[in-house]
Amino acid sequence: MKIAGFPTSSDIYLEAEGKKVAVVQSYSVRTTRSSQVIEAFGEEEPVATIAGPRSHVIELTRLYATDEAIRDGLNFHELEDFSLVICKPDRRIIYSGCQWSSIGENGTLGNMVLEKITVTATKRIETAV
Repeated sequence: MKIAGFPTSSDIYLEAEGKKVAVVQSYSVRTTRSSQVIEAFGEEEPVATIAGPRSHVIELTRLYATDEAIRDGLNFHELEDFSLVICKPDRRIIYSGCQWSSIGENGTLGNMVLEKITVTATKRIETAV
């Protein structure tokens, strides 16, 4: 049973080439942005700050490959340029241009499960549902 207001693993998934390839149990996102200060001659403090590019680092926990992805021979280690899709009751958040930076794997016979994967996304899009 799906409780309104809380995303479930079917609402958090990886998508590659337009196909859902894995569902995700949980995630955490850290977005950072560098800044540059502008100084002026004779001023004691900076006169402005310019925002730099954003970086989205996402840690995903407990990824399960979909049956179709397993049949297609999905290899998480070869996965590139994929998206993380998070469906919430009032909006959908998509992190695209993802590349993984670390993979931690624990598995049992017959299950294609990754315990943790850290990815970096180039873009974040938020749309109303």
